[in-house]
Amino acid sequence: MAWLLLGLAGILEIAFAFAMKGSEGFTRLTPGLIAAATGVSSVYILSIALRSLPVGTAYAVWTGIGAAGTAILGMAILGDSTTPLRVLCIALILGGVIGLKLVSAN
Repeated sequence: MAWLLLGLAGILEIAFAFAMKGSEGFTRLTPGLIAAATGVSSVYILSIALRSLPVGTAYAVWTGIGAAGTAILGMAILGDSTTPLRVLCIALILGGVIGLKLVSAN
């Protein structure tokens, strides 16, 4: 269950980043409120997952999901650069996240 919660927290972290982008520096109300809600929700769910997962592993996975997911959606939706080196770096992040899950005792 903790891993599912951690995944959900990571997805909310991606939503947080996109809402922050849409808030234009928190000058737009609705995206700003969505950013606040998804950011707080992400951290809260992460804190629940930390009850049974090691902090180093959980935090690394959470940030990895957020970073890689945001980068991938940025490329797919916002037209961010898709150079081969950039894609390789994102794949390395995902490989690290998967590796941490595989070697975790939980």
